[in-house]
Amino acid sequence: MKNSFKWAMTLMLCIGLLSGCAQGGGSTTEVAAEGDKPAETKAADSGELTIYTAMEDDQIQAYLASYKEQYPNVKLNIVRDSTGVITSKLVAEKDNPQADVIWGLAATSLLVLDQKGMLEGYSPKGVERVAPEFKDTANPTKWVGIDAWETAIIANTAELEKRKLPVPKSYADLIKPEYKGLIVMPNPSSSGTGYLTVNAFLQLMGADEAWKYMDKLNDNMLMYVHSGSKPAKMAGTGEAVIGLSFGYRGIQEKQKGAPVEVVFPSEGSGWDLEANALVKKDNIKPEAQAFLDWAISDAPMKEYNKNYAILSIKQEGASIPEGYAQDPLKQLIKNDLIKAAVDRDGILAEWDKRYASKSEPKS
Repeated sequence: MKNSFKWAMTLMLCIGLLSGCAQGGGSTTEVAAEGDKPAETKAADSGELTIYTAMEDDQIQAYLASYKEQYPNVKLNIVRDSTGVITSKLVAEKDNPQADVIWGLAATSLLVLDQKGMLEGYSPKGVERVAPEFKDTANPTKWVGIDAWETAIIANTAELEKRKLPVPKSYADLIKPEYKGLIVMPNPSSSGTGYLTVNAFLQLMGADEAWKYMDKLNDNMLMYVHSGSKPAKMAGTGEAVIGLSFGYRGIQEKQKGAPVEVVFPSEGSGWDLEANALVKKDNIKPEAQAFLDWAISDAPMKEYNKNYAILSIKQEGASIPEGYAQDPLKQLIKNDLIKAAVDRDGILAEWDKRYASKSEPKS
């Protein structure tokens, strides 16, 4: 059930073509017509930007270091929250957009926004270096990916040893009765990691079997949380025994000394892309275009590679972060991201109806 890189390239090319065509009948303003023009360097050297992101808090400042060196006079207002929250916020602000740029949001969310006519076409400088499967193929592009992240099982080995239980290696293992009350995973309505995991169940098993599976998984669930990284942290501290999270965060917990094992499920990992886009609004700032230029340049790409094994631009001397398989692409499931975007509202409504009673309160 695991895909090949060739398959992923073909799929993502189709995603780009379809998402680009979806806006073909829309109206074009004067600003939109100028959206693909290069940002004027002088105008982009100062000003203020509001950036919406779902990146992890501890990643953002490290990533921005090279931007601040290049554009020290641009004030950045970073609005950070989980994928579902940021996506809902953008949709709610559709008629009065507050963000200038979307940076590091799930591609499935950007496809939803594009279907609603909320993204402005802009091809960042260097976009030709981005692998085809990581970007929209409309001209100008509506979204450009930077990296991919995937489902992982984070298991606290010390807690499992106390219970004389083995480390789960698969989705099938997670519904065994011995793991009842030991599992935490992200709520897919608020977390991109939660949604890509639920989407993996649906695409691997088909809808009928996937909902039956999730009913059994819910029986074993201690809690659903509103963050993709929190289950890994909870497994690291022993607050939970098993967390469904994403690979990088589990690996980071292990590097800190937590007694965890990071397992990529034998059936294959659900996945999505972190991607960037320009928000459609009456006043497109040159600073916003310049930010998107920077966001796929070499300096931030090297920083992304410290956390993610799969990048949109091949880097000379790039390394696979410690803890990943040598060929992480083989771990990814065959994944129809268009279907995941189109079906998102219906899937989340059904999931909430069935399982939201086990979610932690929203802060």
